[in-house]
Amino acid sequence: MSTSAAAARLEALQAQLPQHTRLLAVSKGQSAGSMRALVELGVRSFGESRLQEASEKQQALADLEPLDWHFIGRLQANKVRPVVRHFSTIHSVDSLSLAERVSRIAAEEGREPALFLQVKLRPDPSKGGFDPAVLRASWPQLQQLPSVQIQGLMTMAPLGLDAAERAALFADCKALAGELGLHELSMGMSGDWPEAAQAGSTWVRVGTALFGPKP
Repeated sequence: MSTSAAAARLEALQAQLPQHTRLLAVSKGQSAGSMRALVELGVRSFGESRLQEASEKQQALADLEPLDWHFIGRLQANKVRPVVRHFSTIHSVDSLSLAERVSRIAAEEGREPALFLQVKLRPDPSKGGFDPAVLRASWPQLQQLPSVQIQGLMTMAPLGLDAAERAALFADCKALAGELGLHELSMGMSGDWPEAAQAGSTWVRVGTALFGPKP
């Protein structure tokens, strides 16, 4: 990826982002060299979903100032410890039992990761997430967990929704976050981030629109 092409895409994205919305560069499947080009342009936050790939990139980029690594893939219980070791933020905690496991392991590792609770606000067999009613019922216990910082909610729109339906979904997520007293929202990807940002997302997860098409 040429630096000039990266700069043009980054500038175009930043020009459209509301002031409250930050850019998470989804670097899964991208090379460490492509990431380095973005770091030179000021990008510090990167999203990965595969542990081995992320670990290799972290080593390859270790000469840089510390970067802000976010885990955005589905979090399996047996991968919690290495994820806690390698990432400062986890976007995909989708149950009370998983949150409790992250809390326990984070304490053992001397870490305090930031967490986004993944919620499912529309039927979608391909994605996990708290049912809103279950999240509300679990909220008192979640608030008491040590060694984690619950920052906000994360959601993904099912395939097939139009722009208005996605906007309504993101608005529902913002309302639920407000009900719980949470101020951070991880919503929106390359195909729908404008609706998410308009609805109040504080993090948009952008890969293709930032890195360009994969070779």
